[in-house]
Amino acid sequence: MLKTRVIPVLTIKDLRLVKSVQFAEHRNIGSFIAAARVFNARDVDEMVVLDLDGRKSGLKPELLKEITKECFMPLTVGGGVRSVEDVQKLLSLGADKVSLNTEAVRNPKLISEASKRFGSQCVVVSIDAKKTANGYEVMIDGGRDQTGLSPVVWAKEAQKMGAGEILLTSIDHDGCMDGYDVELVREVSLVVSLPVIACGGAGNASHCVEVVQKGGASAVSAASMFQYTEITPRGIKEELAKAGIEVRL
Repeated sequence: MLKTRVIPVLTIKDLRLVKSVQFAEHRNIGSFIAAARVFNARDVDEMVVLDLDGRKSGLKPELLKEITKECFMPLTVGGGVRSVEDVQKLLSLGADKVSLNTEAVRNPKLISEASKRFGSQCVVVSIDAKKTANGYEVMIDGGRDQTGLSPVVWAKEAQKMGAGEILLTSIDHDGCMDGYDVELVREVSLVVSLPVIACGGAGNASHCVEVVQKGGASAVSAASMFQYTEITPRGIKEELAKAGIEVRL
C-alpha cells in the first residue's frame, strides 16, 4: 500500500510567494526561495510549485532554476505549460513532475502526448473545482473561466488520456483553513485509480486525517496551514500515523 504523502504548495506571483483566499486577494507573504529552503530542511515528501503568472506570461525556466538550487525533494511544477516542449524543458531543469491545468482542458491531447513521451508518472493533471447549484464545475484560467465540465468526468478523462496523478483543489475552500471539501475529494477518488492529492482548506491535522479517511485522498497538500501556523509537515505526518494512516516518518 502506498504511503500517504504530505505536500506543501508554493504559489508564486510577480516572483514573490503569495497566498490567496478562494483564488482572489493574493497576498504577498515573502520569498519563495526562503520557503523552499525551509521545507527542504524539514524533509517533506514532495513539494508543488505553481507560477500564477504562467497563464499570461508563459513558462519561466529561471524560476525553476532558482528553486532546484535549494530543493532536493521530488518537485511538481506548473504554470504556463502549453506544450510537450514546455514539459520537456521543466523536466530537464529538475522538475520530477509537471502539472497541467488550463491547457489540458483546452487541449486534452497534451496529456497523452506528455505521458507517452515522458511516462505517466511525470504528468499531474491539476483540477480546480467550484461548487455550483448543480454539483461541481471545473474552472480554468486561475478560476476565472467556467468549462461546463464536471470534475468527476474530467478526472476520468484525464486518467484515460494518461495522467499519473490528480491535484484536486477546491476553490471555495482555498485559503480558508476550514477543512478540505471532503465530498469533492470523495467523488473524484471513487471514479479514478490514480492518486488524488487533496488541496484547498487545510487548517489543522484533523482536516488531513478526515480527507484521507473519508475522502480517499492519497496525499494532502497545504499552503496557508504551513505559512500561517506553527504546524509542520512532520507534525501532520505524526497525526496521520496516530490515526493508523501509513506515512513516511
